[in-house]
Amino acid sequence: MVAGSVGARAQEHPGSFADLVPKLSPAVVHISTAEKVQPLRRRTPIPRFPEGSPFHDFFEEFFERRQFPQRQQPRPRSTGSGFIIDETGLIVTNDHVIENADLIEVTLTDGVKLPAEIIGRDPKTDLAVLKIESDAPLPFVEFGDEENIRVGDWVIAIGNPFGLGGTVTAGIVSGFNRDINSGPYDNFIQTDAAINWGNSGGPLFDLEGRVIGINTKILSPSGGSVGIGFAIPASIAVGIVDQLRSFGETRRGWLGVQIQAVSDEIAASLGMKTPRGALVSSVEDNGPAGEAGIRPGDVILRFDGEPVEKMRDLPRLVAETDADENVTLGVWRDERTIEIDVQIGRLEEDSAGISNEFDGTEEGMDEDGSILGMKLATIDSALRERFNIGGNTEGVIVEQIAPDSEAFGKGVRAGNVVAQVGGKRVTSLEDVIGSIKKAREDSRSAVLFLFTSRNTVRFIALNFDKEGQ
Repeated sequence: MVAGSVGARAQEHPGSFADLVPKLSPAVVHISTAEKVQPLRRRTPIPRFPEGSPFHDFFEEFFERRQFPQRQQPRPRSTGSGFIIDETGLIVTNDHVIENADLIEVTLTDGVKLPAEIIGRDPKTDLAVLKIESDAPLPFVEFGDEENIRVGDWVIAIGNPFGLGGTVTAGIVSGFNRDINSGPYDNFIQTDAAINWGNSGGPLFDLEGRVIGINTKILSPSGGSVGIGFAIPASIAVGIVDQLRSFGETRRGWLGVQIQAVSDEIAASLGMKTPRGALVSSVEDNGPAGEAGIRPGDVILRFDGEPVEKMRDLPRLVAETDADENVTLGVWRDERTIEIDVQIGRLEEDSAGISNEFDGTEEGMDEDGSILGMKLATIDSALRERFNIGGNTEGVIVEQIAPDSEAFGKGVRAGNVVAQVGGKRVTSLEDVIGSIKKAREDSRSAVLFLFTSRNTVRFIALNFDKEGQ
């Protein structure tokens, strides 16, 4: 039965794309850009001869003619692909194709070349919208919905990398929701349809001829396609393109928090059965989250009904939300889930000393007086000067740290400040030890620290039974 059903589905695969490609290719264009450069005016020294000498006049005229003219000249910079989305000449492409361009030229499949202007750019998703003018209506393609596509489904990538009339490759979808660390909203479609140099900005079609992605990146040691290509999903592109064509910019939602992933150890320290969600490491006082009562140490599990399974899910959900919209967050706090209402804001695109150490082996401390491999001290004036700590910073400082400790391995360094332990604000070593003692009493295998430094704020879960403590 299984083999028969698979065989039946296999028969649905097309034997040829020849009927579909001619309908789609005319909407795919070649994009070339250039920068205006200012050549340096080179002057060759003129040999010195007495004034009035025939040699003086001859060499002065000769060298003057050899000087380079001082004028702006366009310098070719890059080429890529794009596709027309309406008959008036709106074109979608990658932002990196037209980045820093002074001149943009679009070549249609019939060889006609037209100048293009930038309507809007969004570097964070690598999308841009251009506009060309034409006396006649232009061929165009429409966006589809990649949510109806499955891993293993056929797709077609069409580009116009050299202005020769287009390239066509076919393959299957290899995966969804790929994060390749190229930006804050990574959520790529992966395909083995060949994407080569100059294909950036071209469309990825389903078998209905709808654009389900914008081809944008490849992973390759050679620079050529090795079957690992990535496309921006249509579900993300549609909203960005609509904003760029309407406003010339993006208008993303803003929550006003810094977040980090929830590891197994962090989940255990917070009493969570499984690691999921986005851990809030800091909150802007005047931001939407701060005004709504979100606190550092909260874990956001749901955003307006949508689950936040991984940390990177949250930035995308927030960004896709309109400013001033009211949403409900599902938040893990004090070992239970609570709901908090937040009014989303708008993201602005252009944000040796004396220590008071404890002696002895008080509970929560190692025999050498350290805590989980860290020598801690309450911040005083000497430590502020030694580690260049601002006058408003309160807490407990890491004065020394054992190189073989778990904390060191996770990036903690001398000079970091402990702001919270176990979800509680700490201002003294007594506070730190009290929080560790409570975590042990609660049978926790780890305790959650909030460390701050000059440029970062992050939570780190430290285990009680790690070697080297």
